[in-house]
Amino acid sequence: MTTAGVRATARIEARDDGRGGTSLPMLDGEGPLALRRIRSSGSEARVMLVGAMSGPLGGDHLAVEARVGPGARLRVGSAAATIALPGQAKGEARYDVRLDVADGGELSWLPEQLISAGGSELSVSSRVELRGDARLVFREEQVLGRVGEQPGRLTSRLTVRRDGRALLDQELACGPGAPGGWDGPAVLAGHRALGQLVVVRPEFEKEVPVARLLGEYAALTPLVGPAVLVTALAPDALVLRRVLDGALRDLT
Repeated sequence: MTTAGVRATARIEARDDGRGGTSLPMLDGEGPLALRRIRSSGSEARVMLVGAMSGPLGGDHLAVEARVGPGARLRVGSAAATIALPGQAKGEARYDVRLDVADGGELSWLPEQLISAGGSELSVSSRVELRGDARLVFREEQVLGRVGEQPGRLTSRLTVRRDGRALLDQELACGPGAPGGWDGPAVLAGHRALGQLVVVRPEFEKEVPVARLLGEYAALTPLVGPAVLVTALAPDALVLRRVLDGALRDLT
């Protein structure tokens, strides 16, 4: 830790163990990013990201990297919500997620919510690289402010690529200092919980799910390639999770 904040990276590597399971030759956490292997299910290895400290705080730069090899199956969750907080160090905090899934690999990325607390400044960048028939479930949930407080400044960008071709590239900025209209009827419409679910399945090449509404503030949209995007707004994290969980059950 320095006056500029904490720098820490957590790294995960998953490989087919040749016996019908998945091994984890790399499971390395730093500072506030601790990794724990939990009980696996069938051929799937499961890892829990455990926050060992508060944050990210102003000036922190945290990163999580995961690589899934051919035939390996990995599921990553987190033990609790991540809360972006203002810190003693000036400047925004950064949180980078870098995911790489090989042909025939499968990744389920299902962390708990990210909460943008009042006074915080956080930039989140998530980049997913898929190859061949890689399979993906990627869930992202963000809550603007804790109960009774205004949100901090949150900028989030998600990029998903398959064999070098973009399936999705989008960015959203919310909170104080964000471009005008972020809380208006054309964007969040006063809601404080927002989320998205990206599902990539080779079988979608032959039968793509039909675009449809999943409620007043949620929709399923097919993407170019074997992928779909579910976006949702909700008044709180509980309702948001219920919508996204229902969509995931339908898609998988």
